[in-house]
Amino acid sequence: MPSRNEPTSRAGQPSSRSEAVLPFYVMEAVRAAQELEAAGHEILHLEVGQPSTMAPKKVRDVAHKALDTNVLGYTMPHGIPELRNGIAQWYDTRYGLQVDPGRVIITPGASGSCAVAFLSLFDVGDRVGVIEPGYPCYRNDLAVLGIDVVSIPVGPDTGYRPTPDTLSNYGNLDGLVLASPSNPTGTVLNLAELTALSDWAAAAGTHLVVDEIYHGITYDKPAPSALGLDNPNITVFNSFSKYWSMTGWRLGWIVVPEGMFDPFERVLANLLISAPTLSQIGGVAALDSIDECEANVARYAENRTILLEGLPTAGITDIAPPDGAFYVWADVGHLLESHGCANAQELCSRWLNEIGVAATPGIDFDIERGHRFVRFSYAGSAADITVAIERLATWCAAPTPS
Repeated sequence: MPSRNEPTSRAGQPSSRSEAVLPFYVMEAVRAAQELEAAGHEILHLEVGQPSTMAPKKVRDVAHKALDTNVLGYTMPHGIPELRNGIAQWYDTRYGLQVDPGRVIITPGASGSCAVAFLSLFDVGDRVGVIEPGYPCYRNDLAVLGIDVVSIPVGPDTGYRPTPDTLSNYGNLDGLVLASPSNPTGTVLNLAELTALSDWAAAAGTHLVVDEIYHGITYDKPAPSALGLDNPNITVFNSFSKYWSMTGWRLGWIVVPEGMFDPFERVLANLLISAPTLSQIGGVAALDSIDECEANVARYAENRTILLEGLPTAGITDIAPPDGAFYVWADVGHLLESHGCANAQELCSRWLNEIGVAATPGIDFDIERGHRFVRFSYAGSAADITVAIERLATWCAAPTPS
């Protein structure tokens, strides 16, 4: 038995769980692009998953006023009543859904929503399914919490949509994380598809966690909310980051199942205390800023057209149809072979360093197949996207030096 003076702890060492969590490669791509930009290089940003527009004017105006007149102390963990009531009204106006404000909990961004939801719903060792390609932080957050992550691949055969038949191949699942519109494919689940998945989950005893962060950014028809489904075991989260152009404000929300408000709030209070007060005040004004947001969506639609028409000129034609969000998910396997690249990470590195075009390699979104995919973002300016396409077309057409 060691003496009392003999060290027995792992002080100064990372936990085995944190060591097992994969890097967030999207941010690695952003950092590499920013470093080159800081060194004086012109970089065209097709990698970053955030709007290039400012928060709506009303948001900025009320924030300026609040800085001069408000103490900006902590709020209650669940958030200020004006914002919770406003979000409930948002569901009525946008979807015709009656949502009790008492089920709405304000969080520090959708990332905070994920952490709070996963801690509130799942135990260590539970099996939770995630769709691939999909947002990597679902997988990484679940893994660090000791939850058994079950990767469920989807592809062109189902339009990158999970189906009940697909899910039935993966055994009993305690939970399933869905996203519509999804990142990186832009896939939108229609009401019939959502209903089929919800019915499957209800029959299997699987709790659905649905990410609706890109709601509002669709191009053919609106995305239905999972809150309209007849299933009590659904948790939905959203954020002001994308549609409202408020990424750095770190403001999101969860609509929790009936009867689960207290455990969710207890987790949030201990983990995060509350969402930023200034951001919550801004969020109330954001809900009254729809005209600006819709103008941004119209701009994304134009950028989407430029990218979809331009990528084939670079020989990139195998892409997922982006029904929503602001991404194109593209298979670039043929370019790896023709240009001597081992994987999409090397390809994206060459594009960044040789022609100043930043894109995100697909390994973040799909561990098994992502090495041959790239995600392009069209959240930036039309001018930058146009020039980026021209550079990509020239680079892809050039022979690889022997």
